[in-house]
Amino acid sequence: MESSCPLIKNILILDGEGKRIAVKYYSSDWSTPSSQAAFEKSVFTKTQRTNARGEAEIIMFDNVITVFKFVSDLHFYVTGSQDENELILVTVLQALFDSISLLLRNAVEKKTVLENLDLALLTLDEIVDGGVILETEANVIASRVTMRGADSDLPLSEQTFSQALASAKEQLARSLLK
Repeated sequence: MESSCPLIKNILILDGEGKRIAVKYYSSDWSTPSSQAAFEKSVFTKTQRTNARGEAEIIMFDNVITVFKFVSDLHFYVTGSQDENELILVTVLQALFDSISLLLRNAVEKKTVLENLDLALLTLDEIVDGGVILETEANVIASRVTMRGADSDLPLSEQTFSQALASAKEQLARSLLK
């Protein structure tokens, strides 16, 4: 019986040399670390010469649909089965990029992502769980990653550093008083 729910096979964030920054595999197609590394290397090699800087590109590669986008020195990839809807995969890719961009205050580059790897990994978890897409709205994802309620005063992207620090202090004080 075919599933009508769109499924993601994996999400990859690689650096400009094809090395792993943050990845999540949701499919048993790549069950060993060596098969995952081989897939990452082959998809990077296949796509590195394309011009996916502005808009997302779509390719069919090894019987999976791969959508990808390059930003600065990072390469973002989302893959699905060959019969998956490409627009849904692009929506997940855009949600990933927009969420990370919000969380890192538009400083989307390798150094910043590595310094905030916890946020990047939490973003992957908030977007997809077990291959099932949970959320594609960047503001909601960023709020969940930073554990801010949906009813908070200002979205994370509109807070100043001092407001964010005050909010963190307030949340810490509340958690200690419980």
